[in-house]
Amino acid sequence: MSVEIPARASAVIIGGGVIGTSVAYHLAKLGWTDVVLLERSQFSCGTTWHAAGLIGTMRANESHARLCEYSMSVLQELEEETGQSTGFKQVGSLTIAHSEARLEELKRVASMNNAFGVTQVDMVTAEEIRSLYPYLETSDLLGGSWVPHDGYASPVDVTASFVRGARGRGALCLEGVKVTGITRANGKVTGVMTDQGEIQADFVVNCGGLWARNIGKMAGVNVPLHACEHYYAVTEKLDDMPLDLPVMRDHDKCAYYKPDAGSLLVGAFEQNAVPWGHKGIPEDFSFDEIEGHMEEQMMSVLEDAMERVPMLQNVGWRKFFCGPESFTPDDQFHMGEAPELKNFYVAAGLNSVGIQTSGGLGRALADWMNNGRSPMDLWGNDIRRMYPFQGTQQYIHNRVTETLGLLYEHHYPYKQMRTSRDVRHSPIHEKLVEHNACFGEAAGWERPNWFAPQGVEPKYEYSFGKQNWFNYSAEEHRAFRENVAMFDQSTFSKYLVQGKDSCKALQRICTANVDVPLGKMVYTHWLNDDGGIEADLTVTRLEENQYMVVSAAAVTYKDLSWLSRNISDDAHCIVTDVTNAWAIFGVMGPNSRSLLTEALNHDMSTEQFPFGSLQDIELGCAVGRAARVSFVGELGWEIYVPVDMARHAFDQLWEVGRDHDLKMAGLHSLDSGRIEKKFVHFGHDVADEDTPLECGLGFVCDLNKDIPFIGHDAIARQKDTGSWENKRLVQFLLQNPETMLYHHEPIRRDGKIVGHLTSGNYGHTLGGSVGLGYLHCEEGVTKDYLESGRFEIEVGGEMIPAKASLSAMYDSRAERMRA
Repeated sequence: MSVEIPARASAVIIGGGVIGTSVAYHLAKLGWTDVVLLERSQFSCGTTWHAAGLIGTMRANESHARLCEYSMSVLQELEEETGQSTGFKQVGSLTIAHSEARLEELKRVASMNNAFGVTQVDMVTAEEIRSLYPYLETSDLLGGSWVPHDGYASPVDVTASFVRGARGRGALCLEGVKVTGITRANGKVTGVMTDQGEIQADFVVNCGGLWARNIGKMAGVNVPLHACEHYYAVTEKLDDMPLDLPVMRDHDKCAYYKPDAGSLLVGAFEQNAVPWGHKGIPEDFSFDEIEGHMEEQMMSVLEDAMERVPMLQNVGWRKFFCGPESFTPDDQFHMGEAPELKNFYVAAGLNSVGIQTSGGLGRALADWMNNGRSPMDLWGNDIRRMYPFQGTQQYIHNRVTETLGLLYEHHYPYKQMRTSRDVRHSPIHEKLVEHNACFGEAAGWERPNWFAPQGVEPKYEYSFGKQNWFNYSAEEHRAFRENVAMFDQSTFSKYLVQGKDSCKALQRICTANVDVPLGKMVYTHWLNDDGGIEADLTVTRLEENQYMVVSAAAVTYKDLSWLSRNISDDAHCIVTDVTNAWAIFGVMGPNSRSLLTEALNHDMSTEQFPFGSLQDIELGCAVGRAARVSFVGELGWEIYVPVDMARHAFDQLWEVGRDHDLKMAGLHSLDSGRIEKKFVHFGHDVADEDTPLECGLGFVCDLNKDIPFIGHDAIARQKDTGSWENKRLVQFLLQNPETMLYHHEPIRRDGKIVGHLTSGNYGHTLGGSVGLGYLHCEEGVTKDYLESGRFEIEVGGEMIPAKASLSAMYDSRAERMRA
């Protein structure tokens, strides 16, 4: 059937599910009058139509909670604006626990969500659970959590209301138009090709759901997601079912329960999912079910359900459903501008939280497109976090067998993925294995998180308390505090920036002055126009027109994209990712100088090798570099050697290190060292909503250099007005040495919640758990403010007294690493 399409649009949105229609509505609401939404078949026909429609606000971080808060509120607004019902019923949601570990997790999640200030989460007893959900068998329950304003809605009706709202505001929403290609020129999207003709566009948004990965390939954009079989079963009508029966989740049994038009729906998030669509999605797939593996995947869940809700043993079942649902490598949805193509945006891979996130995600993406940057901290969802290998068929096919079930798994600290492992290795990986490393994954890298003694299996035993590796990591920590330890930091991202305009380009991008002598390392931030931190890294001048940038392992494509978009097209400045060219060994501790003096046959004294400098060195037969810098706050150096000589260099260091009692140390102890020093972690303690002044790093901003940096005016205003004092990053030390901190625990001052932690770890030198978190106070977060209040950190509902400090509690004058 022929459909008339326009020749041009400001934005073309591909995909007419709940996410695409929400983006269209919110762009139109911002005043974008020539938005075009294209759906290949009919609205909602992919995965939206068979979604359970759960609406909740209890989430794992504040940004997600606020997305869901808005998603819930917009449902009422849509009904009033369009006259289209969304089917929203606010019946509350209940989550039950029949294990101590699950109850501890629910307590922690309740505390953090109450700190976000978005929703009220109450812990309830087994008796209270029985009154809230009379069908339940509660004799073995230890408790649960209750969110009274949660509920469920009709996914098809929510989508229809977004369509009606978008059309009412001038958007053109079309069915029966298939996108067949993406047009682009000079690194920027220019429009789409369809089976009805071409549409030129300034922006294109990939909301393709099941098809989003293939749509991305049309544009040369990596969108790692894959469909899995997803199951639920629906009973016959239940005449006596209460109209206000809440949604109920039993995470330990991978099940959720939801009223469904007088019936009860039981859905599953099983731990070993079955991928679907790897041989292609049928061309005419629309409102379709799939055959699935009902007996293997769903029957055990239903058997458990009949024990938990005994009345299910005596009812009929009218529907056993299997449909496809898209999942991503890290169980986080994708959104934002693609690093490969300007003005090509992605909103896809919702991992079964599409309905409850749809309104907030649509508004956030529309704001992002309208203003040029994310309206909140969404780095955990930013499409730039993904790497090309994660979009390969083998990787994503294997990984989603695990990610489907993660929604209901225990969310233990440091929990590691099981699937699609051993993809990226450090050049000394085999050496680390010999030293009995326990590996964790970051950006596909296998990285040593801790080292087990010989004879002990290097394997995690998860809990919310002190895990099995706690004492081993403590020994590593003491080694770099008291003697010397070595870290493999080879996975850090490294970029070579060179050309006759490299200094000029970096001066504009970096907050610090990088027009420095050769061999000088500079700690700096990259900021957006509002002064928010986009990167936290070091820049070292190697030659007059050559710099080395070193950043975290997980941010490679974010950093490279930022450089690409902020180096002018006519600048003679070339950026090369050299991460895989250099190995880095961090040798840290008060005895690092004596070890390296011997190993390198080099003068490592402060007079000849000052802090923040880089020099050429020889290590055995390897020619490399040494940089005097430390992320743990001790005297130390990072040793750079070419990857092809990394094993040789490691052996040289280890051989000399034997006489110095050198100890291998993992990234967990690196983190415990940095948090004692109040060094920030990008993505946790700092992100694009935080400024250097607020996090206590204003010294990285040179407001007087010849070339003003991006964000200069925002920082200058904040400094002049003193507004940064209203929000400041504070370090906390728990006074109970047995309690563990991780992140997002509420901060209380005189009993009132005044913030939450951004990161936490154990400070083995300070003698307790240490956390960092922002405090907000209109009168200013000052030393007097801290000293005049009583601080506690809420951990799973318990109030733990804490000491608060604006400066680092360990070596606040930074004398040890400059010794």
